[in-house]
Amino acid sequence: MQGTDRHTGMKKYISLTRPHTLTAGFIPVLVGTASVLLFSSIRWDMFFAMLIATLLIQSATNMFNEYFDFKKGLDSEDSVGIAGAIVRNGMSPRIVMTIAVVFYALAAVIGIYITVNSSVWVLIAGIISMAVGYLYTGGPFPISWTPFGEVFAGFFMGTVIIMITFYIHTGILHIFPFLISIPVAITIGLLNMANNIRDRKKDKESGRKTFVILVGKPLAVVTTGALLVFAYLFIAWIAIFKPYGSLFLLLTFLSIPQFIKTVKLMWQGDTPQELIPAMAAMGKLNSIFGILLTLGLVLYGFTGI
Repeated sequence: MQGTDRHTGMKKYISLTRPHTLTAGFIPVLVGTASVLLFSSIRWDMFFAMLIATLLIQSATNMFNEYFDFKKGLDSEDSVGIAGAIVRNGMSPRIVMTIAVVFYALAAVIGIYITVNSSVWVLIAGIISMAVGYLYTGGPFPISWTPFGEVFAGFFMGTVIIMITFYIHTGILHIFPFLISIPVAITIGLLNMANNIRDRKKDKESGRKTFVILVGKPLAVVTTGALLVFAYLFIAWIAIFKPYGSLFLLLTFLSIPQFIKTVKLMWQGDTPQELIPAMAAMGKLNSIFGILLTLGLVLYGFTGI
């Protein structure tokens, strides 16, 4: 059954990173790097360092989620979703936590390299982001148990990563990458929303107070649709009216069919099993939207129009 598959060998280690969520790690780095072209040249060593560090942090955050959800009894063998390294694949909780810590340590080493070649402020921002990644499901008051999980995920994985990426290439902060980060932050936050819509019944039984649980599934889906409409309108506003805008940014509108499909799947699905396609569709939307935005920025950077 989809969402309850068992994995062995290398597959169980790959599934531990939750590959379908890693779009939230690489898309902000791509967008942040592409926005650099309007102001400076790309430092490829910094690009690859930032990309690897971000993917390590995102993967480790997923592992912390796996570990703490298991410890709190949220995951079981029949749980539906991308979790399952412990409950289905037989990995020990200790191994999961150890790999997560190793990934964080590797990201920290890369972060030091980036800091040495940029600014200590990058290190501070990185430490805060890593702390949020751990506290999302760890600690006495996990962020994922509150109505603000989507906000934290979108802001730190979207806006903060894009701003750091832009800064390590240019050495400056600018309003343009901040504006560009807002639609990306929305799509990343909505990845969490889709996950919480799927898991709302089990989350409610466990005592979580997510936004979805507080407002109910119908309003959560409507909110998802409204935020995505805002994201497209915001891109159009930047493209048409802002000094650093370009019509190339409207390439993101090619993802609208995927947006419609995603919201439709979220609205029609009810059980966790039925909502797995909606989760996959939201991840695909985040990727398509982000890649099209990156392409638009690259074309703008090379043509200046």
